[in-house]
Amino acid sequence: MGGCLFAGAAATTQQNPLGAPELAHGEKMSGSPDAETPKQLLRRYGIAPKKQLGQNFMIDPRALERVVQAAEVTPADEVLEIGAGIGTLTERLLEHAGRVVAVELDAQLVAVLQERLGSHPRLQIVAGDILRLRPADYFTAPYKVVGNIPYYITSAILRHLLEAQPRPTMLVLTMQKEVAARILSREKWSLLAVSVHFYGRPRLMGHISRHAFYPVPQVDSAILRVDVSPQPAVPVPDTRLFFRVVKAGFSAPRKQLRNTLAHGLGVEPEAVEQALSAAGIDPRRRAETVSLEEWGQICRVLGPALVGSLPAEEPEAEEL
Repeated sequence: MGGCLFAGAAATTQQNPLGAPELAHGEKMSGSPDAETPKQLLRRYGIAPKKQLGQNFMIDPRALERVVQAAEVTPADEVLEIGAGIGTLTERLLEHAGRVVAVELDAQLVAVLQERLGSHPRLQIVAGDILRLRPADYFTAPYKVVGNIPYYITSAILRHLLEAQPRPTMLVLTMQKEVAARILSREKWSLLAVSVHFYGRPRLMGHISRHAFYPVPQVDSAILRVDVSPQPAVPVPDTRLFFRVVKAGFSAPRKQLRNTLAHGLGVEPEAVEQALSAAGIDPRRRAETVSLEEWGQICRVLGPALVGSLPAEEPEAEEL
């Protein structure tokens, strides 16, 4: 959904000039062509949504306002917007936020953003891939993340931002309704759900009809908010170790934990079975039945045998 975000050509950073007078918070941006609908703007600039990049523009003003309200944006907030597109959500964020960093990969859409909103003194437009962005290059104070993101990289975006330094205090993202349901589920866990619950508290803020987007996607969307915690939800000896164990467990979700952990971690099945029993976990269970707290217990028991085999630190994301 939204503007394009996935990897492309080498990215550049464009910071806006400060020539335009600053708007009071809450004041409408009368200088931009607000009379035009998003569809009219796309036609005027000769832009066709790119299906291969998951571009579905949010065109319903009520839906846009619901996203901003879900983030509770105030003049004290700095906001990272993902997939700014033609700037319809960007405009609303600027009406409330103290500063907005809008990330967009599509060069055509970046040009539109620069023409329509580039002179705004509280906006920085970044041309590039969100998955290669280092938040530390743009934020020193706490910040929120807001965006209408492509369905096909939802998991990658969430993991990238939740594992980034500094982490945001909140994420408010529109995503496929079914993906939001999987994240929120505590009955049938997924790797993504464990990751999100490890770092914060997700909650559903509402649903958005597919007809609020152009072109109309095949499924409805949900607004998911994640309030990011200062510390992980469960105590673990090492975060990298925790996710190595969890990823191994989900490497073959239909198989028993005894086998998936042994294969994924390179440990003898008998040793895994003993560790699981010590953690109070039935070795015959499947990963989707294991709660966040239980993964923490498994990590603490298996940890001593795995610490020496941890890979080197992940390379930092490339600068945009």
